[in-house]
Amino acid sequence: MATYNNEMTLPRILDGVLAFTEKIILVNDGSSDLTPELLVMYPQITQIHLPKNKGKGNALKTGFKKALALGYERAITLDTDGQHFPEDLPNFVEAIETLHDKNSFLIGDRNMNVADVLESSARGNRMSGFWVRSLTGLQLSDTQSGFRLYPIKALQKIHFLGWTKKFEFETEVIVRAHWREINVVNIPINVLYPEDRVSHFRPFMDIARIVVLIIGFLMIKGLYIIPRDSFRKLKKKGFKKFLAEDFLGSKDSPKKKALSIALGVFLGLSPLWGFHTVIVIFLAIFFKLNKVIAFAVSNVSLPPFIPFVLWASVRTGNFVLGETSSFSMSELTDFDAIKHLESYLIGSIVLSISCAVVFGIVGYVLLKLFQPKKVLLRE
Repeated sequence: MATYNNEMTLPRILDGVLAFTEKIILVNDGSSDLTPELLVMYPQITQIHLPKNKGKGNALKTGFKKALALGYERAITLDTDGQHFPEDLPNFVEAIETLHDKNSFLIGDRNMNVADVLESSARGNRMSGFWVRSLTGLQLSDTQSGFRLYPIKALQKIHFLGWTKKFEFETEVIVRAHWREINVVNIPINVLYPEDRVSHFRPFMDIARIVVLIIGFLMIKGLYIIPRDSFRKLKKKGFKKFLAEDFLGSKDSPKKKALSIALGVFLGLSPLWGFHTVIVIFLAIFFKLNKVIAFAVSNVSLPPFIPFVLWASVRTGNFVLGETSSFSMSELTDFDAIKHLESYLIGSIVLSISCAVVFGIVGYVLLKLFQPKKVLLRE
């Protein structure tokens, strides 16, 4: 466990955990209160004292390294601010014993919608849950709980970001664990927010760090995870079966697929260079569209096609503005092409909207025509 300036609640937590086990690794993350003096009373536990406070994520990583060095394969963490009940420790042990996958990653579910918790905590958990669900598809009811069972031996194969030293690490580890095909599940726990609880979560800075992490993960998902998973399915099923089952034959309706095509075309032709992938994945998630289709179609703006997209956009802009166009493909390498900026911006918007409508309608018609017919069996 990691602790920082929790002198009022730390002894109660340590005494509670010691009732179940003495195999405790505590990382004192540069506490400036009476924590070092209090820990003198607990010589039976392994202690790591960091000279400077660097954040919960860094402290957890430090503790995991020590646990691995001591030969442990799993580690249970809980917060030292008094909100967690050590009596729930057996729940994690029982849960991992009943699961077929012993490398599962267990996260305590504080039942945020019912339990007597702070509204700010519940709201933050809902926001975190939305983004984790967007990145992984996991339907987790609690993603911010610090009461967890980490499969540290399985997780040591993952290269975590060097700058995730604070609360954002707890989000990063969920996403990366799922992407590494580690089973991630919630288990129920109790929760209490005592009056002497001290929270070190900084709403502005810590949320900002999490937002940066999410944006980066959206890009990774669009550029690597979705293509990787699609390629694995393609390799496993073969092209015809993959096309039939995962593209044409997916459970999504023709309408949803057509809207996904339209979204991909619109963003692929739009003047949002450098942000196409992040935006298309975000909007596909937000509008609950087919992410694979939207991402695949948005690649109309891949480097080999960029000159043609620019040329078509400028030509369209000149047509809309009623100007006589002398723009040619050769001008794309000419510094004077900036004079066509107005035509390009207007043309790209018109072109992206027009093509999105056309391809969306055509896609819908084709998908309806090739939609597998349902066979009704009489009794």
